[in-house]
Amino acid sequence: MSSTDWRERKREETFEGTLAGLENRRRVDPSYTIADARQDLEHQYVLEGNDWLGRGELGDIVSSATIAAYEHFIFEWQSELDRAAGREERSR
Repeated sequence: MSSTDWRERKREETFEGTLAGLENRRRVDPSYTIADARQDLEHQYVLEGNDWLGRGELGDIVSSATIAAYEHFIFEWQSELDRAAGREERSR
């Protein structure tokens, strides 16, 4: 096992856990919108920038993986909305 394996495991664990949480929230909370997800992502960007104390390598990994999960989630949701809009447009 290499000395960087823990980093990749933590990155994957954080990404997958965040993504699962976002998907669950979307499924169980009908009031949660893509605009809410975008606002949450903006908050994550602010948190990432607020590192004046230094969060360390682990904190950086968690922060970047969380942001990546939000970006992926929003991209997939927007793609789904675009496909639905295209189908609706074609059915007219």
